[in-house]
Parts: sequence; structure tokens; C-alpha cells
Amino acid sequence: MDEHKENIHGQEDNVKTSSVNEHEKEKPSSRLCPVEESAPQVSPSQSKGDFSHPVYKEIALANGHINRMTKEELRIKLAELKLDTRGVKDVMKKRLKSHYKKQKLMQTAAEGGPTDTYYDYICVVDFEATCEEDNPSDFLHEIIEFPMVLINTHNLEIVDTFQEYVKPELNPQLSDFCVKLTGITQKMVDEADPFPVVLQRVVSWLQERELGTKYKYAILTDGSWDMSKFLNIQCRVSRIKYPPFAKKWINIRKSYGNFYKVPRTQTKLSTMLEKLGLTYEGRPHSGLDDSRNIARIAVRMLQDGCQLRVNERMHGGQLLSVPSSAPVEGAPPPHNPRSRD
Repeated sequence: MDEHKENIHGQEDNVKTSSVNEHEKEKPSSRLCPVEESAPQVSPSQSKGDFSHPVYKEIALANGHINRMTKEELRIKLAELKLDTRGVKDVMKKRLKSHYKKQKLMQTAAEGGPTDTYYDYICVVDFEATCEEDNPSDFLHEIIEFPMVLINTHNLEIVDTFQEYVKPELNPQLSDFCVKLTGITQKMVDEADPFPVVLQRVVSWLQERELGTKYKYAILTDGSWDMSKFLNIQCRVSRIKYPPFAKKWINIRKSYGNFYKVPRTQTKLSTMLEKLGLTYEGRPHSGLDDSRNIARIAVRMLQDGCQLRVNERMHGGQLLSVPSSAPVEGAPPPHNPRSRD
């Protein structure tokens, strides 16, 4: 419900936000694809921002050459390298630069030079929530669909999914607008469990996949609203504490804008897909289908060389930006919901 999220974003009176830099149904499988145990780690010199190694001069020279290439030259070169030739010129340029950088860093890593890696898995979340066509400023959105799509960052594949509907408590009767927008019927939510029960099953799903224990992972969302607004409100409505594993996340809109150097107006889900040469698959505003399409964007960005990192967090009920200089950390092990009482 990305367009609808845009409409309600300015009506935030439940979460205080700090100023942030805008440019900064297959069945779930029971087991994850194995992660390569020998995945390279960040070298001490690079983690401190030291780019004096000669490899970076070679990369800079290559980038200058790529910047002078025409769109057709870029397409031909990408085809020669058996890389994706879809997308606008800036996207193809970034893809070629990232490919060359990755190749040089891999070569250098084999010789004991710098390389980088972050999370083993990325978990995409895109809630659907109760809504009205013209939401009043004090409207409390309740989560009615909790989907998750899991990406293995080592083989760049979507490896698992989770989806459950949720019974709303404050406004149990869905509006006609909400039903039409999301495709979620009254019967679906009437037969669903309340949020604390669904959240407990989410935690069990994450624990079964050893996320936060054996494997490093991070939550990824399309914008700030899912965690800073919807989950924050829902936890207060359900009288449970905000789950620690969801206190930091990757806002893919920020990551996309920073990586491809585009303004915030070009970071809506439909626009990101279009600029990458992709088309939406499924039903728009289905939480699971939206999550899958967001995951496809994330996979394409990883293929293009983007290092997706946590860039937003919740602290004391406030939405804050995470600076790029902050240490890279995975989400903590998930635990069962805890009462506010």
C-alpha cells in the first residue's frame, strides 16, 4: 500500500520523527539454503574508511571511462559480460561500475586485500493496515496482514516466505475502501488471530531459521511507515512492547536513492521497478506480493553491487536516521512478545 502510505505519512501524530536525509503464493519452505561459511568479512582498514589501497585508484579510472560511455555502448558491454541490459542509462552505468568494482575487490581479496560483506539474510516486511479513504488525523491504523519475504544475500535468491492475516481490535469492521485497496476481505480478518498471537508465530518462524543466532540478518522495508508508524501503533494498541528485532531496518527507498543517485520522487515502488527494467508481479497492495516485489528490487540492487545496510531505527518512540559511519550490526535474536503491563 505504498501510495496510500504516502497519503498518510504527513498525518503522523503518533510517532515523532527527526529530520532524516532522504538520500542517505508459494508455500514457505521449512529449511534455508545453506550460507557459505567462508563469506569474506570487512577488513579493518576498510571499516575505518581507508581507501588508500591501489585497487581503488584502478576502480576510479574505470568509473571515469564508464561515465563517458553512451547508452548503447553500456548495453553492448553489459551483454558481453552476460549482465542484465535492462534499465535506464544511469542504472546500467551503476551496474557496470559495480561489476568491475566487485571483480577487482574479489581479485584483491584473494591476494589478501580489502573486501566487504554484511548480512546473511534480509527479511522484507510490508504490512497492510486498516484505513479509510480520507483518514482522520487521529486514525489508528491496525495491521491486518503480516508478510515476510526472506532473501539469501549469498546466492541472491528469495528462499522463504511467511504470511498471516490479523484480526483488528479497535476497528474490527474493514472499510469498503480498505477491502478494495488491499483485497483483504472481512472474512479473512474475522477468522484471523489477534496481533500478539501472529507476532509470536513470526518470532517462531525467524527462530526456526536461526536468524540472529547462527545467521546475521536485517529487516528491510519500503519506506519508514511500516516500523515507525504501523508496528509502533499496533504494539500500543495490543499493549505489548515494541519487538527489539524490528528497532533497526533498511529503508530501501533511501538505499535506492543513494545508490543510483536519484531524488526521493523516484523511489516509489512502481518507479523503482520501472527504472530497473522490471514489472510488478502479483496484486498491488497485497502485503505478500508487495514484499516479493520489494525483494526483487533488493536482489537487483545487490546484483548491481549495492551494500544494503541498516539506515533507520526507532529510539524512545522516535524515528531516527542511522549514519553510514555507524558499525554494521545484524538484528538481535527474536523473542516472544512482552506485555507493557
